[in-house]
This record gives sequence, structure tokens and C-alpha cells, in this order.
Amino acid sequence: MAIKVAVNRALTAITALPTAAALVNGNLTLLTTATASSSATLDFTSSIDSTYDSYLFKIINVHPATDNVSFNVNFRDGSSAYDATKTTTSFRAYQLENDGGAGLDYDGTDLAQGTGVQALTGDSNIGNGNDECLSGELVLFNPSSTTFVKHFIARTNYYESRDRSYNPYVAGYCNVTAAIDGVQFSMSSGNIDSGTIKMYGVGDKQS
Repeated sequence: MAIKVAVNRALTAITALPTAAALVNGNLTLLTTATASSSATLDFTSSIDSTYDSYLFKIINVHPATDNVSFNVNFRDGSSAYDATKTTTSFRAYQLENDGGAGLDYDGTDLAQGTGVQALTGDSNIGNGNDECLSGELVLFNPSSTTFVKHFIARTNYYESRDRSYNPYVAGYCNVTAAIDGVQFSMSSGNIDSGTIKMYGVGDKQS
């Protein structure tokens, strides 16, 4: 579809509007919403397949039941366990609430062929005060491939338990050729008290 440009704020040259289908294709399609209520984990076990070539998880106001805990992710590669082998890297930026310091550094929570959870909060932790929470997003690329490793990238921001804003970046790959068919989010201790995670298919549906 050719893109028509309005010049000098005049719309008379635009003779047709895009169809609803054209507006949907290439964007986001909401597939699943998981809402925490004192939940041990939030699991996504359906709709992660070859329909889309990447999937976006929007993490909205996740609040831990326990103070000073990390927010984690893990992946399932065909079995019942969330233990896909991962190699990852991570760094973070932070700013103290009282303007007493700021920084950008490597945080040391990366994995080298690890099967355990990957922390999305670096080596610092979310507070559980009434106004403390985490938001962010994670993208999983081509999870249905049985040829290539499966890459993912995550970025979050949260209220750290020592009154800081933390902005960690985590990326890596599931070093398996089996398809990734499940994603699980959890806290390092205690439940996810509240919060929402939405999973979207990104782009056009695959044939």
C-alpha cells in the first residue's frame, strides 16, 4: 500500500483510507492477559507457536508480596519444566530518589549455559511498599524455530527497595533447537501480589 503524505495540512489529495486489516497487520495482536492475585507464577503456555515470528510481553505494575525480591523469567522447551538452557548478558542504570548517586554498570546476573531463572531486575530487588512495583517488556523472537537458538531481550524499570529507580537491560538466547512453548514469570521469593502481563503477537501472521 502506497503511503500518501498530507502537504501543508491539506488532506484533499488523500482519496482512500486504509482498511481495518491493513491497520492490524504489522502491529500488535493481544493474545493473552494474565493478572496476578497472590500468584506463585504467571505462566504463558498457549499461543506461543509459529503464528507470529516474535512475541511481546508487556509487564504492568507487578508488585511483590515479599520485600527485596527479584523478578524472574524462565522458558519451557517442550517438557513440563521451565528449564531451557540459556546464555545471557545484563547491565543496568540507576538513580537514587534523594539524588545521592547514579550509575551505569554490569550487574552480574547473567547466565552461561544455565537452566535456572533469569533475573530481570539485575542484582538489586523490588520493594513491596504500597507504591513500589515493576513495569517493562520482554520480546521473544521466533520461538517455534527448530533450527536456530531463540533470542530474547528484556527491559524493566522498578522501585528498588532502597528508594532507587533501576533500569536493567537483559538479553540472551535459549541455547536449544527445540521450540520454546512456554514462558514463566516469578519472584525469587514469595508470590506476585498483583500486576498484569499481556502477551502480544508481533507483526503479520505467518503462513
